[in-house]
Amino acid sequence: MDAIQQFFDNFIAVIRTFRVKDAVDIAAIALIIYYLIKLVKETRAVQLVKGILVLIVLYGIASVFRLTMLTAMLSKFFEFAVLVLFIVFQPEIRKVLEQLGRSNYTYRRLRKVFTDSDNEADILRQKKNIAIFVDAIMQLHEKKTGALIVFERNTMLGDIAYTGTTINATPSVMLIGNIFYNKAPLHDGAMIVRDLNIYTAGCILPLTHNDGVDENLGTRHRAALGMSEESDAAIVVVSEETGSISIALNGELTRDYTRETLINQLHKLLIAEEEEQTDKSLFRSASRKEKKKI
Repeated sequence: MDAIQQFFDNFIAVIRTFRVKDAVDIAAIALIIYYLIKLVKETRAVQLVKGILVLIVLYGIASVFRLTMLTAMLSKFFEFAVLVLFIVFQPEIRKVLEQLGRSNYTYRRLRKVFTDSDNEADILRQKKNIAIFVDAIMQLHEKKTGALIVFERNTMLGDIAYTGTTINATPSVMLIGNIFYNKAPLHDGAMIVRDLNIYTAGCILPLTHNDGVDENLGTRHRAALGMSEESDAAIVVVSEETGSISIALNGELTRDYTRETLINQLHKLLIAEEEEQTDKSLFRSASRKEKKKI
């Protein structure tokens, strides 16, 4: 009875000293734990977490029964546990840091907001280039020529680009067709598209680690999924077997695109936000002119 009374007294004492910043602190820790669980869920890392929990339970049992050698060994392990976790969970930690580092307001986009004419002209250029890419993709689709085109967005893909051959060219249907021609030296790799210009070709992409991927998918589709898991890029895949067009984005693959759906999706992914910013900047410009007239 005394133990219960003491527990309630301690609980009331904690409640009396509880402040708003304590609630924020608890909420922040809960959020971190939630995202950590979400990060490892349905990945190979969850098995490692289970193994660590087994070691913690084993350490508790060893402490209760005073198993000196086992307790000493596990305590030494837990001293370096943080370093071990960083090594073991390196791919997952890297993925989280990359996601945190992504920004929707890069220098290039911010600059365009303040230069109305340049922004408008650039969007027209991007729409033209998207139409060129779509025309080339549809030709590859009709000829059943395999292709892998990575449209860079906010995450810079310099490390992937270094694995290929630098081109730095304005896109054209003939150039894209020549790169993916099945006897061309660069056709097996991926093309990196930066700012809707051809940046590099023949690049090597990381394969997906997802064990639940359809077994019928080939290397191109697995590479597209792997790249989309490690960046926010939009990757277009043309199947060599069927000619079907797919897009990999954020670890998911959507398939069977037509010309109309493909061009709409690329507009949405690559320039929709910039168009919205242009409308806002043009509105601000028009507002300034109206004020001057008044």
